[in-house]
Amino acid sequence: MRLGVTLFTTDRTMPAHELAVAAEERGFVSLYVPEHTHIPVSRKTPPPTGVETLPDEYARTPDPLVALAAAAVVTERIRLGTGIALPAQRDPIVTAKAIATLDRLAGGRFVLGIGYGWNEEEAADHGVPWRRRRAMVREHVLAMRELWTEDEAAFEGEFVAFEPCWSWPKPEGRIPVLLGGAPGPTLFAHIAEYGDGWIPIGGAGIRDALPALREACAAAGREMVPVVPFGTVPNPQKLDYYDSLGIEEVVLRVPAGGRDEVLPVLDEYARTYPDRLA
Repeated sequence: MRLGVTLFTTDRTMPAHELAVAAEERGFVSLYVPEHTHIPVSRKTPPPTGVETLPDEYARTPDPLVALAAAAVVTERIRLGTGIALPAQRDPIVTAKAIATLDRLAGGRFVLGIGYGWNEEEAADHGVPWRRRRAMVREHVLAMRELWTEDEAAFEGEFVAFEPCWSWPKPEGRIPVLLGGAPGPTLFAHIAEYGDGWIPIGGAGIRDALPALREACAAAGREMVPVVPFGTVPNPQKLDYYDSLGIEEVVLRVPAGGRDEVLPVLDEYARTYPDRLA
C-alpha cells in the first residue's frame, strides 16, 4: 500500500505545483486537489462538515485543472488528481479537451476524482437540476469518454448531445475516474458502470461496504475496482487495517496552509511511514 496526499488548495495555501514537487521528492505517489467554481453568499445549503459557518477556503479554490497543469510540468512521476471535481457544473466538451491536454502534459499521470456536489446554490448557478445531478454527472463522464477515445465522437443523451465531431489531443491512455460519495446502491451502480474506483472521504465503514461494491461490479461483469480512502489522518493501526482490506493507496490529509505548515507534516508522514512511500 502506498500513500498520496491531498491539500484543500486556495490562493492562500502552498501552491499545488510546489506541493507536487515536495510530495514527489518524498516518495508520495499522488496529489489531489479540490474544486469549487464559486460559493454563493446564501447559505440555504448547510456546510457539509456540520459546522455552523462555512470556512472561507471553499470560496478560494483555484481551478484544479490549471493548478495541476502547472504541477505536471515540474514533476515526473507523481499522479495528479482532482479530489474532487464537479462534472455536472462543467461543460463536458470543454472539460474533455482540458483534461486531455493536462494528461498529455503529465505524460498520462492524471486521475479524475469526481463527485455529485453538496452545494445546491452553487449547482443552480450552473443550471444543474439538483435532483438529477447524478444522472448529469454520469452523462458528462460518458460524453467525455467518447471525446477521449473516438476519432469521430458523438453523443446523444438527456443533458449532453453533439453530432459526430473531431477533438484532439487525446489523453495518453484511459483517464481513471474515481467516484466519491457515501456507500449505497446508486453510487456503487455508477462506479460499476463507468467508474474506475471509489474514493470514500475519511474511510469510515469501508469494510462493511466492500461486499456491496464487489457485488455491483460482478453484476456489471467486471472485476472489483480499487478503493482509495481519501483525506485520511493516519496512524499505524489505521494504515495496517486498510492494508488488511487489500487497499493499495490511501490519500492523507495535509493542513490547508503555507509551506511552513505543510512541509513539516509531509516530513513527519515520510519519517513515520517510509515503507509506504515509492
